[in-house]
Amino acid sequence: MYTAVKGTYENGVLTFDETPPAVRKSEVVILFIDSEKSQSPEKMSRGVRIGSLAQRGYRIPDDFNAPLDDLNGYM
Repeated sequence: MYTAVKGTYENGVLTFDETPPAVRKSEVVILFIDSEKSQSPEKMSRGVRIGSLAQRGYRIPDDFNAPLDDLNGYM
């Protein structure tokens, strides 16, 4: 099981913002997030921007929204 705990690393000291689970011994993985380059959630866009893949050879077929022939027996 994985548990994420938020904290801050500064000048060689790790300070937890939350109480870690009570375990006697455990392996840990520490992920350093560059706070200068990370975007705030308000500035992050969700999903794919319309047309963002058009210049890379991707396109939506003209009949994308047409009914599938495989489902004719159910309609």
